[in-house]
Amino acid sequence: MEFFSVFILVVLAMQALNRRGQRERTALLAEHLRPYSIEQSMEQLTHAYLRALDEKDPERQHQIWQLQSPTETRLAEDFVSLATSFSRLAPPLARTPKVSIPYLEKLVPQASFDMRRALAIHAEGIGRAVRNTSLGEKDRAFLILAEMLLMQHTCHWFCRGRAVASARMLARHQTSYDKALASVSARTRNDYLKLINGPALGA
Repeated sequence: MEFFSVFILVVLAMQALNRRGQRERTALLAEHLRPYSIEQSMEQLTHAYLRALDEKDPERQHQIWQLQSPTETRLAEDFVSLATSFSRLAPPLARTPKVSIPYLEKLVPQASFDMRRALAIHAEGIGRAVRNTSLGEKDRAFLILAEMLLMQHTCHWFCRGRAVASARMLARHQTSYDKALASVSARTRNDYLKLINGPALGA
């Protein structure tokens, strides 16, 4: 009975520490996001792309794609600025655990990934997608959407953990993490997987 009580106390303490770490990371990311209109740009592009995909008139569809160019450019530029701002953080502040163990990122860096590098990868991926003129408008829009969704997943992972991030993506966008990862560019996917997989724990 005494062991069970101690076990419960340990679990409750770990949950409290996890919540504290999540609040700290959420506040940190929110602070760096505040100067930019990234979330607004993403919402506008998502709605516009979906509207264009539903449009039956090819000319009207083309107009919708073309009208998004300023927002796409602003998103790419804002994300480069965000990644640059975040890159100035000290390493311990920029790391997030791969599994929900309180402050694991500080105790065992190999069991975490560096959000500074993750944001740089997403900035590069979104920028490449926005500048890609070799794809048709529909395929280009799908690529930008995929890059945005994977980036959003990373931000939620940094703040709340991987399971919560995946559940949110599925609930809000009816898209799984694996599908988003498979839909981004090969370069983004390779760089991202190399980052989050990293060296094995104890390697």
